[in-house]
Amino acid sequence: MRLRPALLLAVLPGLATAQRLRPVARGAASITIADVQRRIGIIADDSMLGRATPSPQLDAVAAYVAGEFHRFGLKPGGDSGTYFQHYPLEVLRFDPESSTIRITGRTPGMWRGGQDVLLVEGQAPAGAAAGPAVVITGSADARSTLDSAAVTGKIVFLAYGPGLNAIGPKVLQLRPLAVMLVAGFPDSIWARLPGHEASVTVRNPSSESGPAVPAVFAVRTATAGALFAQGGVSPDSLRVWGDRPLAARPLADVTLQLDVRERVLQHASAPNAIGILEGSDATLKQEYVLFSAHMDHIGTPSAGEGCTARGADSICNGADDDGSGTVAVIELAQAFASASERPKRSLVFMTVSGEERGLWGSAYFADHPTVPLADVIADLNIDMVGRNAKDTVAVIGREHSNLGATLDSVAAAHRDLNIKPLGDLWPQEGLFFRSDHYNFAKKGVPILFFTTGLHPDYHQVSDSPDKIDAEKEARFARLVFHLGLAVANTPQRPRWNPDSYKRIVGGGN
Repeated sequence: MRLRPALLLAVLPGLATAQRLRPVARGAASITIADVQRRIGIIADDSMLGRATPSPQLDAVAAYVAGEFHRFGLKPGGDSGTYFQHYPLEVLRFDPESSTIRITGRTPGMWRGGQDVLLVEGQAPAGAAAGPAVVITGSADARSTLDSAAVTGKIVFLAYGPGLNAIGPKVLQLRPLAVMLVAGFPDSIWARLPGHEASVTVRNPSSESGPAVPAVFAVRTATAGALFAQGGVSPDSLRVWGDRPLAARPLADVTLQLDVRERVLQHASAPNAIGILEGSDATLKQEYVLFSAHMDHIGTPSAGEGCTARGADSICNGADDDGSGTVAVIELAQAFASASERPKRSLVFMTVSGEERGLWGSAYFADHPTVPLADVIADLNIDMVGRNAKDTVAVIGREHSNLGATLDSVAAAHRDLNIKPLGDLWPQEGLFFRSDHYNFAKKGVPILFFTTGLHPDYHQVSDSPDKIDAEKEARFARLVFHLGLAVANTPQRPRWNPDSYKRIVGGGN
């Protein structure tokens, strides 16, 4: 068909645009429902035994991810020319019968491990360690902060109950010596808590690694009552959530000495899997956009991470948490690698381990980056994106930088994907502190954290592959593909909100 010259001039710009879009469309089209379903089936299969950190099954998943990165043509981003970065672990045996907490002050006393106090989580200090005691009162909204000097190195008493998920992370990031969770635990609950008997735990001995969880003990209100009276604080002050600001009230003249007996049974390690797609711009390729998710989960009951058997099923598959995020990162790596035009900046695709034990893998990478962390301009973190509402995704941290505005612009340009980005729908859960993006945010890297939220199968054996909405996850991954492309190609780096930078990173922007 012949075209008249005027019509030809009108059509040519559209043809040029279509030619520019075609490589992008090709990359996005590589993200398919079938691929998502197939990969979830591999990563969250019963044979993977829930991917505890450390475990041979976790290593197998890391090898699968690395194999896909290699197949896509990504450069190895780990140590010594491999796709793996390993960090050290220690497997320990905890002996409650010989572990004690001694109380010094006007009324000396002693709490016995396994009886008066239970070690329920975290890493006890090596050898005997002593510190003053403080009680945390008040509530924790997004702006609520604590004076680090009032918490660091102290033994902190917190109420176990509503608000703990929001307050706990704020306390842990200030590195207390230990945390005491206080509640009126009935006998039926107290008997089911861990810490009554000798047990095997895992510790990350890297002194630099991020928010490693200190020793967290459970103690009954009646047991703690005498200590509170001695320190001049009412036990009722623990329950003041309300709208009062967070505060750390010292227990006057009270010092607790921890003597928790653990011995190393085994030295081990756990992997991160990292692949890099080099950018096309001679200058901007020295900067990186990071896509992250955690490939570990909580294993089986013997892993000590909280998995509980239900009937004959004793495997916490972690299909949504975070098989869905791991699959999204793999799909994104394939999409960018298959597009015929590469973005200007380089892209890092990373699946980490140890998230469930305390954000260990991402903390280790943030302290031992395999690319310069100062050149990582953004982290797009994906954790649990395969469930719940069909057409929305919660985006944690969008208010902290202009990445939120970039995301809104990209979503508006791709309404056909029918994924609406929302804000934090669950501020009471403290999700900003509970996934791997946090280790990058506190180092100054702008972040967005994508999640479709918690559900009744969270950390249960029922978080199985058949419940993943693969069609929704494929649409979501395509949205993040377009977002990553926009961030990688824009001339300017993402910018922090100055107030957020001061609160999260510290100092000036």
